[in-house]
Amino acid sequence: MDAVFHVIDKTTWERAIYFDYYYHQIKCKYNLTVNIDITRLMKRKKERNLKFFPMMLYAIMKAVNQNKEFRMSFNEQGELGYWDEVVPSYTLFHEENKTFTDVWSPYHADFDTFYETVVQDMKTYGNITGVIKARPDQPKNFCPISSLPWLNFTSFAQDTYTESSLLFPLIKFGKYVENDGKVLIPVAVFVSHAVADGYHTCKLFNDIQEIADTM
Repeated sequence: MDAVFHVIDKTTWERAIYFDYYYHQIKCKYNLTVNIDITRLMKRKKERNLKFFPMMLYAIMKAVNQNKEFRMSFNEQGELGYWDEVVPSYTLFHEENKTFTDVWSPYHADFDTFYETVVQDMKTYGNITGVIKARPDQPKNFCPISSLPWLNFTSFAQDTYTESSLLFPLIKFGKYVENDGKVLIPVAVFVSHAVADGYHTCKLFNDIQEIADTM
């Protein structure tokens, strides 16, 4: 089933003045990096002999889909709104030539279905090189996620040289490490301030943590 786009009525939307201020005047975006405790997630990974990347991808995507602020965009008519659901758009690294390709997968709220879907898509599209988009027909309701498994970073910042109408967050996670009996992983989120304040981004991180604890 195709995702539904809900147009926002800015005459009644509580964030209308903040959106206009940060999108048209200040044009502000920001980065926030947090260590997520994935000790319990890693325990379940070992118990079920699962792959780490699809598990982490699920924790992030479920949290994103619980928060409409991170599912916002413009439709073809230029109207502001939010999708009822977004799908993951993630990068796969090619060890042989140190390049990457971009792949998307459908989103499923059920973990096992999501996991098997992503694992199969990684097999299907993981060896395609020479293009950025390995899987065609990426839907418009996507959330970009990538991994930097070579570094346990403490902060990650990014920006573009030109203005962009992209409102989706850009999410990256790094190398996990064990510290005092806990397994921690850095997760960085690049946010458009027009759609999400610090409260919303903190809630997103807290939701990721809760999902990682209970999935």
